Amino acid sequence: MGAETVDLLVIGGGMAGLSAAARVASEGGTVVVVEKAERTGGSARFAGFVWTTPSVEEMRRVNPDGDPELATALVDGFADGVAWIRSLGVECRPPVPVLGFGRGHQVDTNHYLDTCERLIRDRGQEVLTGTSTRSLITENGVVKGAECVLPDGSSRRFGATWTLLASGGFQGDRHLRAEHVHPHAADMGLRANPDSRGDGLALGRTAGAAFGPKDAGFYGHLMPAGVSLADPARFVDLALYYSEHALLFDTTGERFVDETAGDHLTTMALLERPEARGLLVADARVHREWISASYVEGIPGVDKFQLCHRAGARAAVADSLDDFTSMPEEWGYPGATIRDRIEEFNAAIGAGGTTTPGRLLDRHPLDEPPFYVVEAAPAITFTFGGLPIDARAHVLSAGSDGRTPVPGLLAAGADAGGLYRRAYAGGLAPALVFGLAAARTALTGTPPAVGG
Repeated sequence: MGAETVDLLVIGGGMAGLSAAARVASEGGTVVVVEKAERTGGSARFAGFVWTTPSVEEMRRVNPDGDPELATALVDGFADGVAWIRSLGVECRPPVPVLGFGRGHQVDTNHYLDTCERLIRDRGQEVLTGTSTRSLITENGVVKGAECVLPDGSSRRFGATWTLLASGGFQGDRHLRAEHVHPHAADMGLRANPDSRGDGLALGRTAGAAFGPKDAGFYGHLMPAGVSLADPARFVDLALYYSEHALLFDTTGERFVDETAGDHLTTMALLERPEARGLLVADARVHREWISASYVEGIPGVDKFQLCHRAGARAAVADSLDDFTSMPEEWGYPGATIRDRIEEFNAAIGAGGTTTPGRLLDRHPLDEPPFYVVEAAPAITFTFGGLPIDARAHVLSAGSDGRTPVPGLLAAGADAGGLYRRAYAGGLAPALVFGLAAARTALTGTPPAVGG
């Protein structure tokens, strides 16, 4: 490959890719980052917390069907990841609880991403934006780099000992969402950058990589239905995190999930219901304690109901449960049925009984008027299914044993699959940890050979 050959070629300049490239550059390695967007950072620029579970045991509890090797690697590598961020002069604020089971740090992700890019450039390495990847270069089954298309339309071949796929998943492609997530997912809202359209997935599979795990799901949140998410500021402002303390009804007027398990899990469940939409109902207590309050320590609280109303969502205030019988017909919900189900829920909770579905946490009745109603729909942030990897970020092949690496190929971030299966314990943390794992492999791993 001549003068173009580098230790690590990174395809995708988000959290995983920039972390890997900066680490390699900081230790004297050679690296090229190619990013198809006009700016690096990807969806990480919209996030602000690096977090995961505080122990492997807790990870297994909340993510029982995920790859145990990857889960252990994430938890064990988290502290070193945070130390790496701090070593660059980027502040990680003191740890706080997240989602009730996690722990992590608020981070200025824009500062971190920009610092990584600056470090790479300062070490004389390249970061190319507006540059797409046409194909991987392979020799005798070994990935040896990639052919890329520069902004002016010209091609450039990069030889590399290791190639890292870190393009951010496939949530930006409605057809891939429908194929690999759920048919309803084609029309799901996107609370992420629009450029992650499965490039890494396609490149990896052409090199013989596997795809999985099956029915892995996705990470997302409930958002007000019918409201545009074109403005990234809405990704957090309008997210209906408080659903964990409310009741959610589908278009048949029935509850279908234990909302207290987590808004991110309720989001996956709603996608599979008729029309993939539902009514989220809260009372005055939930409005006071959760809708208007801070979701995570350090983030100021805002009245999400008012934000949704001003954004044009279907939102209403009912002075009593009987008001549900007057729900507008065009909304398409059986208001009387929803009223009855709320009354049944309140009676069961008040008597200390069980509900269907169950209610593990926040076993308070929904009986303090007024009632706050917002129509909700699922929106996706990133996909869980991807190219399976091992703890060193090697992409695994589609061969019979499913554990043989594709020589020369690495993956991290949302391009990598296997860590989560219909569960979630942080997005930035896996991108960071496995990005740094890819860097270690590129710096210290045995040069790839056929079957090695």
